[in-house]
Amino acid sequence: MEERLLARTTIDEAKQKGEESPHENDSSSATLVVVLSTMVALCGSLCTGCAIGYTSPAQSGIMESLGLSVAAFSVFGSIDTIGGVIGGLVNGTLADLLGRKATMWFSEVLCTAGWLLIAFGKNAWWLDIGRLLLGFGNVVNCYLIPVYIAEISPKSLRGAFTSANQLMITTGVSLMYFIGNVINWRILALIGVIPSLLHILGLFFIPESPRWLAKIGKHKELEAALQSLRGENADISKEAAEIIDYTEAFQQDSERFLDLFQWRYAHSLTVGVGLVMLQDLVGSGAIVCYSSSIFANAGFPSSTGTISMAVIQVPAVALSVLVTDKLGRRPLLMISAVGTCLSCLLIGLSFSFLGFDKLQHLTPILVYIGIMGYIVAFVMGMAGLPWVIMSEIFPIYVKGSAGSLMTLVDSLCCWLVVYVFNFSMEWSSSGAITIYL
Repeated sequence: MEERLLARTTIDEAKQKGEESPHENDSSSATLVVVLSTMVALCGSLCTGCAIGYTSPAQSGIMESLGLSVAAFSVFGSIDTIGGVIGGLVNGTLADLLGRKATMWFSEVLCTAGWLLIAFGKNAWWLDIGRLLLGFGNVVNCYLIPVYIAEISPKSLRGAFTSANQLMITTGVSLMYFIGNVINWRILALIGVIPSLLHILGLFFIPESPRWLAKIGKHKELEAALQSLRGENADISKEAAEIIDYTEAFQQDSERFLDLFQWRYAHSLTVGVGLVMLQDLVGSGAIVCYSSSIFANAGFPSSTGTISMAVIQVPAVALSVLVTDKLGRRPLLMISAVGTCLSCLLIGLSFSFLGFDKLQHLTPILVYIGIMGYIVAFVMGMAGLPWVIMSEIFPIYVKGSAGSLMTLVDSLCCWLVVYVFNFSMEWSSSGAITIYL
């Protein structure tokens, strides 16, 4: 009885601070079910990466086939962020009402429809609607997949497992860069639909999040899911009781969106929103989506540049996954921010050399070096860690509202960056990059 009261007191202290439960599974082992569930969830991350990387290799083919202007293609390239704004308004609510699995299933159905509309599109309207659906589905996945993985993983492995989300996003981007240079843009869209189909199929074989089951009062289902995740011979009684106690400690709280803006969540909210704004306002969307045109403007072969990006970013993300729990979130974010800043400075200066006859020959190679440095720095920290941190700093009863707010801010900032980039490049190549410093 004393242990129960002590546990409840500690939970109440965590509640006042807006923290996750201090009593979590400390097991360092990951069962086959945890690994399988994580891999299934990461299929959604792979789909997101394919959507992000699609526009760069497909740009010239789409513009030639459908006769699109720069303005029309800018709409296509950025309209996924409009879908993201819509998704950001409802993703947390959907995840709380329908559950983690059902919401992921719904988002992947939309992504599948989006890819098919792009693949078989006869005009810009088809492509724009398909891209809009992709944006909605992917922004739901960007929020929900790290949350789901964090809620099923052992505490000691949570950082590495949730960081794998960014690894798969990067793999998807690299896949599009690799094969997009040699195949038609319609076939590329059909390849993009494969991760969504795998995700839809895999969701039938993995358990629901125990924390969400506790939230809706399904304690028997919670124990069954937790037993599946921890192994048949594992004693899950203590962990199950702690999850239930922690969830009930928040039961009295309202789930209105405005409740997120209470003073006790001020620090978490500032950190979460600030990180996703930083993630976009360093120009990541512009460089990833329009890397081919950046290389072309610098006089560097686009295919060589995009393939190099595909090659270098996967090991960079893999390294970040390995060191996330050892170095910590904050040091990696600081290293990432400094690296992207210096890289943008180098790219901007390189484009300014085009105005000097004696320095023009330096522009292609320096832009190449700058973009490679930018990609490595970005994917090692700012690309994925904001979502990992978000999944950890908000308690379960405001996590849905926090996720909606963060994805909404992320989508609006990303749309601003991606939409105006082509126009700013026509105005000033150097200024278009340097502004992200």
